Amino acid sequence: MTLVRVQKLQLLAAAARLDAIAVVPGPNMRYFTSLIFHLSERPTVAFFPIEGIPVLVVPTLEEGKVRRAPYQVEAFTYDDAQGPVNAFNQALQALNLGGKKLGIEGRRMRFLELDLMAASNHAPHVTNADIIIAELRMRKDDTELAAMRHAVQIAQQALDAMLPAVKPGVTEKELAVELTLQLLRHGSDSELPFTPLVAAGPNAADPHGFPSTRPVKSGDVIIFDWGATADGYFSDITRTFAIGGAPVDPELLRAYQAVQAANQAGKEAAKPGATGQTVDRAARAVIEEAGFGPYFVHRTGHGLGMEIHEEPDMKAGSVVPLEPGMTFTVEPGIYLPNLGGIRIEDDVVITETGSESLTTLPRLLTTLG
Repeated sequence: MTLVRVQKLQLLAAAARLDAIAVVPGPNMRYFTSLIFHLSERPTVAFFPIEGIPVLVVPTLEEGKVRRAPYQVEAFTYDDAQGPVNAFNQALQALNLGGKKLGIEGRRMRFLELDLMAASNHAPHVTNADIIIAELRMRKDDTELAAMRHAVQIAQQALDAMLPAVKPGVTEKELAVELTLQLLRHGSDSELPFTPLVAAGPNAADPHGFPSTRPVKSGDVIIFDWGATADGYFSDITRTFAIGGAPVDPELLRAYQAVQAANQAGKEAAKPGATGQTVDRAARAVIEEAGFGPYFVHRTGHGLGMEIHEEPDMKAGSVVPLEPGMTFTVEPGIYLPNLGGIRIEDDVVITETGSESLTTLPRLLTTLG
């Protein structure tokens, strides 16, 4: 499978008039090589020429991993005493990349790797190839979808196991820790997609807030945004609950109804041939109609897979036609300053006839505590 991915990458790179594409440790390297390296002070780069076999530059201590590559590669190694300069020069010479066009990961490759290539006697001209790589990774195959379904299952089971701990007096941080433990206990890979977000009361009005020492209070609404990892693929889910013992503010209840309807509208708009802009407009129209338009301050969703944010985006200006196998979130939200926030997020895959929500947790407002 990984060799087929490399062959597709070579065809796309050639069509874009590139001579090779280079990636560093992270999701793209794992996607194309099945190898997992740490991004560290010891640079590691995989080069994929449009013809011939891939070439890797790796520290000597990682050489054993290269021998586990699922296809033939050529490796240039270095140790701490030598440093990486000569290994990069040898690799670029072997690839005959001097003065030629090399596509790189614009969002991930660092000055460290770029400087080593620029200093070589065979320095290439670099350009951003993110869009080419995204063209391949946007469409998930059955194996990838199975991993994502597993990641959703783990995350949903972890939340169910954690919810009995939610009650007045427990802090956001304590709940985030408990949710993290449950994710690991239920089988998530140790590298979570992100630290679980738990925000209650006024803190829930911050879409990307971090768990604080604020205790949960009766009458709060509380947002849980969390995910699990399975075989390198992520889930990303959000649910909002009410805390019992006191009534929730009526404006927040009205906002919840609007977000719930917007979530459904966004998913219904997601189908082959639609665009991310179409999905965003469908969800946003519901919230605007309810009078909360200014309080929906982010896009409706983002691509999901080996990264928590990848292509395609569900936002204005996103006009890539949706195709079967594309996976993304639908997560409208309303955030009312000094009062609270509401968000409902599902993980969605485009099918031949429409879309399927991989997430199945209830979306009706539930009271806890």
